[in-house]
Amino acid sequence: MIELYTWPTPNGVKVHIMLEETGLEYNVHPINIQKGDQFDPEFLKFSPNNRMPAMIDTDGPGGEPISLFESGAMLIYLGEKTGMFYPTDDRLYYETICWVMFQMGGVGPMLGQNNHFRMYAKDMGHEVQYAVDRYSNETRRLYGVVDKRLADNDWLAAGQYTIADMATFPWLRLNERFDIELDEFPNIKRWHDAIDARPAVAKGKEILVEYREKANAELDPKEIQSNMFGAAQFAQR
Repeated sequence: MIELYTWPTPNGVKVHIMLEETGLEYNVHPINIQKGDQFDPEFLKFSPNNRMPAMIDTDGPGGEPISLFESGAMLIYLGEKTGMFYPTDDRLYYETICWVMFQMGGVGPMLGQNNHFRMYAKDMGHEVQYAVDRYSNETRRLYGVVDKRLADNDWLAAGQYTIADMATFPWLRLNERFDIELDEFPNIKRWHDAIDARPAVAKGKEILVEYREKANAELDPKEIQSNMFGAAQFAQR
């Protein structure tokens, strides 16, 4: 059984999608980052970087439990565990891993910083226009890289739908948050729509969304902003 500790953020959604696509049984444990659950000592025992998602597979290698953190590592693990959405041919395997790392090292961090400075930093009175411009420009550049890749490829890697697509889709679907119209990137739009139409993706996107809305309704908006800004500050130390 997979015990998934998560929240409906892009990094959480990518793992939700993979679990839904593979059909593995899993339990969901909410980690409300607006409340600061990611700093709970019990959670830090298996997610030492105070980030979600994290998971424990009670039936890991050799039948023994194994815990994992970092969403990219979790996708790779689940791909190897199930043999699904994870090419075994050496060349296709490494091509897929390259695009997963592209998301982990580029798309996620840059779009995440863009979102932080556009929303939380601004709302907390820490707006820095240089940072907004820097991450907005980098976001648009990364959209361009993906759009160019998809001009001659239906999917990001291996000529098939893989964990590379699952990793990247939850971030690029937030285009409106970054003042980007998908019509500007027609290849991404075609790819986005194809992924968005998958039933497992629809299910993965909805996990904990109602829970989040209810939980956040019980919090003061300033408390949410303070927790999110504080988490970003903590992560820099």
